[in-house]
Amino acid sequence: MRTARRASTMEVPSFLRQLVKETEKMVTFLFKGGRRVDYDFENEEDIPSAYLERPILVKDTEEGGSKWGIYYAMASVQGWRVHMEDAHTCMPEMAVGYPDWSYFAVFDGHAGRTVAQYCSKHLLDFILDTGCVTADEDPEQVKDGIRDAFLAIDRHMHTLARNHSWDHSGSTATAVMISPQNIYFINCGDSRTFLCRDGQVVFYTEDHKPCNPREKERIQNAGGSVTLQRINGSLAVSRGLGDYDFKEVEWKAQTEQLVSPEPEVYELKRTPEDEFLVVACDGVWDAVGNEELCAFVRNRLQVCNDLRDVCSQVIDLCLYKGSLDNISINIVCFNGAPKVTPEALQREAEVEQIIDQKVEEIIQEIRAKDEDPDLLYVMKFLASENIPGLPPGGGITSKKDCIIAAYQKYASAFRSLESMEVVGSEDSN
Repeated sequence: MRTARRASTMEVPSFLRQLVKETEKMVTFLFKGGRRVDYDFENEEDIPSAYLERPILVKDTEEGGSKWGIYYAMASVQGWRVHMEDAHTCMPEMAVGYPDWSYFAVFDGHAGRTVAQYCSKHLLDFILDTGCVTADEDPEQVKDGIRDAFLAIDRHMHTLARNHSWDHSGSTATAVMISPQNIYFINCGDSRTFLCRDGQVVFYTEDHKPCNPREKERIQNAGGSVTLQRINGSLAVSRGLGDYDFKEVEWKAQTEQLVSPEPEVYELKRTPEDEFLVVACDGVWDAVGNEELCAFVRNRLQVCNDLRDVCSQVIDLCLYKGSLDNISINIVCFNGAPKVTPEALQREAEVEQIIDQKVEEIIQEIRAKDEDPDLLYVMKFLASENIPGLPPGGGITSKKDCIIAAYQKYASAFRSLESMEVVGSEDSN
């Protein structure tokens, strides 16, 4: 039960770049792509090589489900980055012989996509080859097998990199394996996964950053340093697969290198109150927090029965909040996930009616000053307003489609009226 589609190309709103620039003006420098990037936001020509002049907003989406009751959707977008380096794996029925297990993973590549792509195709095979998944399911055995598989695939790719001139890429990995009894959370790097249960985030994985005390100690013990929150002033993540330039300390074990391929693995008992899992790269977490995203997804599930569209709305929210990275998100829903309700749909319609009225009022006010309506001004004005009922965690930025539709309607009417006034004036002469 797996389908896929590519969304149609979206027209980039003219004010999107301006909104991002407004946010980023507060930042004196960015650290992207393993180096410092000095960005002059006043100079349109001064665009760092890691970024595009305009974002690529074509979304790749897929959806599916399992016979035992979960359903999922995945969406990803290249965004402002010059290259798309994310990869993913979605298996609602994990493999032959394991129909009641599921596996979902997101791999966030950097300095290339080779490692991310390889892991998306082969990591699960390495896990299953350990023999850790058995009919009687021993959680400690499963967790040990997952850790062994990460170390094994990293050694294997290291050999491939030496013998086949791979690029110098690396990748984070965040994943979940769902068994009939448990959810196994797997994380290596700064991508993240969380579980929403009974309306609350009850578990989330820890980001592996060089400045974390435990990570910093390992880095320093391996002869490295943490400068500007990066390993040797370069790499912004302290655990990952690949990144073999940071794994060449001969007198240290595989898990004690500057960058460790060892994941953290936790298990949680499944309950009827489990609602959904979010598995996403840091392009999401750069823009929104766990509780914000949990609230937003729960709210959207009550007004939208297309899970692909919910993923797409999360991506749009992250872009409008200033995320400059590739963005990939996977939402996995259990039977306990919120469902569309008439009451929620009515509340949504009322909010959109309020927004429509406010946009009309703003444009009338602008017209009274004999000025041309400006969408960026309308957005900023609405952001300062107290509008009840907006999606929690999303706010006014998550209602961009409604705002744009109202703006186009009333701005067009304003311009049509202007044209009529001009014609009438000419006729009178």
